[in-house]
Amino acid sequence: MMNPEFNLSCVLFDLDGTLVDTAPDLIACLNKALTTHGFNPISSDAIKPFISYGAAVMITKSIDTTDQAIHSQILESMLALYQDNIAEHSQFFPGMQKTLATIESLGLKWGIVTNKRERFTTPLVEAFNLKQRASCIISGDTTANSKPHPEPMLTACTLANVKPEECVYIGDALHDIEAGKNSKMKTLAATYGYIKPDDDPDTWGADALIDSPEQLTLWITATCH
Repeated sequence: MMNPEFNLSCVLFDLDGTLVDTAPDLIACLNKALTTHGFNPISSDAIKPFISYGAAVMITKSIDTTDQAIHSQILESMLALYQDNIAEHSQFFPGMQKTLATIESLGLKWGIVTNKRERFTTPLVEAFNLKQRASCIISGDTTANSKPHPEPMLTACTLANVKPEECVYIGDALHDIEAGKNSKMKTLAATYGYIKPDDDPDTWGADALIDSPEQLTLWITATCH
């Protein structure tokens, strides 16, 4: 049950798996890097759940080797490919554009807090024409600490000129919900995102589970009335 004293001012989003479906480009670049270095490509379904944990984890889950040199070579190849193909096939999750339009029509602010490095975050948000619309964009290397540490969350609030207690943060991983809770924000678990097979979002302690951007739009609208 939502606290009737909660005054929503700002909606903060995780990026990959929450705001934008970046899986097609990330997986395509991973597989090209894998085959370049003599490994078999991996299926989208097998690796998508690990996207929220970064490229290095995606590679670890894709190859059966403990050779760190090979791992590093694949990672370097994948990131170089990704930087050159940042938004070839990525797209908003269905209904997300309406969610953003609703947020703006209600006079609320919104922003992005991601663990994605700035070298990838910036061109991605520019490709989706979000840079001027967002009140804040925090990448994984914008602050000294990344999620689940509260520093990036609180920095986002400072940039957006809002109080953490007036924000809701939505993400598709446990560390997203922990980051929001560590910052005294409301939290929403995006179950439509990249959820690992052993994940149980019911146990994350989020204020609500969100199964689609449409449901997020309804949550925001209800919270503001």
